[in-house]
Amino acid sequence: MATFGAMMFGAISLDRLGLNLLPELTYPTLTIRTEFEGAAPAEIEEQITRRIEQRVGVAGGVRTMHSISAAGRSDVVLEFVWGTDMDMASIEVREKLDLVRLPVEIEKPVLLRLNPNLDPIYRLTLTRQHRTSDPVKELQRLRRFSDEYLKRKLDAVPGVAAAIVAGGYEDEVSIFVDQEKLAQLDITVQALGQKLKATNVNLSGGTLKDGGQEYLVRTLNQFATIEDIQNTIIFQKKGNILRLSDVAQVEEGQRERDVVMRVNGSEAIEVSLYKEGDANTVAVAGSIRDALEELTESLEPGMELTTIYDQSAFIEAAISEVKSAAVQGAFLAILVLYFFLRKIRPTLIVAATIPASVLVTFSLMRSYDITLNVMSLGGIALAVGMLMDNAIVVLENIARRSDQGQPEKQAAEQGASEVSGAVLASTLTTIAV
Repeated sequence: MATFGAMMFGAISLDRLGLNLLPELTYPTLTIRTEFEGAAPAEIEEQITRRIEQRVGVAGGVRTMHSISAAGRSDVVLEFVWGTDMDMASIEVREKLDLVRLPVEIEKPVLLRLNPNLDPIYRLTLTRQHRTSDPVKELQRLRRFSDEYLKRKLDAVPGVAAAIVAGGYEDEVSIFVDQEKLAQLDITVQALGQKLKATNVNLSGGTLKDGGQEYLVRTLNQFATIEDIQNTIIFQKKGNILRLSDVAQVEEGQRERDVVMRVNGSEAIEVSLYKEGDANTVAVAGSIRDALEELTESLEPGMELTTIYDQSAFIEAAISEVKSAAVQGAFLAILVLYFFLRKIRPTLIVAATIPASVLVTFSLMRSYDITLNVMSLGGIALAVGMLMDNAIVVLENIARRSDQGQPEKQAAEQGASEVSGAVLASTLTTIAV
């Protein structure tokens, strides 16, 4: 009854175990990424990378440090000693980053945790079934639909950490400045940009009391149309007012592309989905597929969603292959055992140890938050052979005593206790290794 009870808990745990391709690993690596749009690699190296390196290079536990200074971006990679508490290391690195003096126009550095599981688990594309006469506008429309609708819906799927949209044409408002007119007004392009940034804001205006009511007041001054941008006042002196349209041309267009996505020869919009760190890949992918069924019904006529990558399908296939190998291996081991014993009853007794021990293992895996993956299942498949080794040793000793004339109960008790020390020692040795 104790054995059946343990097997029952193991069967329940098996149904609740997570499925992953590989065990979860936390690499002791931190990447400090700083964006500086439009800057050359030499400027990135001098104004950002070296200053960050001087501060964070002395953080505790850092084993090696290297950096990459590219156009518009700086990456400083810190590799820590294995076993380092990465949460505490992140806090220390953030404290040192606060002491770095960077140019005002640079965005605050971002701290990234390198994780091999941070590849997208699901990728899909949005295409138009029938080509139009203006493919640029159509791609811009598809991109806008993906950013404003698809991304918002897929971000809400349980277990999804982020949805990244790529491809197509992004909306952009371009301002082409007349340098001569700006020079006459003694205004620089940087000052003009700061003026526009300061104008395009929504600010809190405090509160307004009316009897027993209190209202929150907001100052709305955010650009809503191209005309709002064109009418922005950039210069005012002695009653003379100059607007942006007097010194620049404002146009609504598309951002210059650095990614082109094609599916079956036609351009498409790609949406990559990333899972949360502790989420189960197979369960999240199932939730994504359910969400896509609902989204497909709400698509405009002619739009089509196509799945181009589903990591859960590969994981399920790999896990299924390992399970199949384990079952086949156990079956072959039982056949070999019967070939040598030539007795069906002892063979079945040894064979019964396999499902019992494996099911109990699932219960322990659940307790220690170990997922079903190719590593854990591969270990179980190898352990099946070891289980039979121990069972054969015990059974052979019992059979020897039984052949000497001892009663079965006495032969089982004394035969098992006689070799239990040797079996336990060999098993503990393997566990230690």
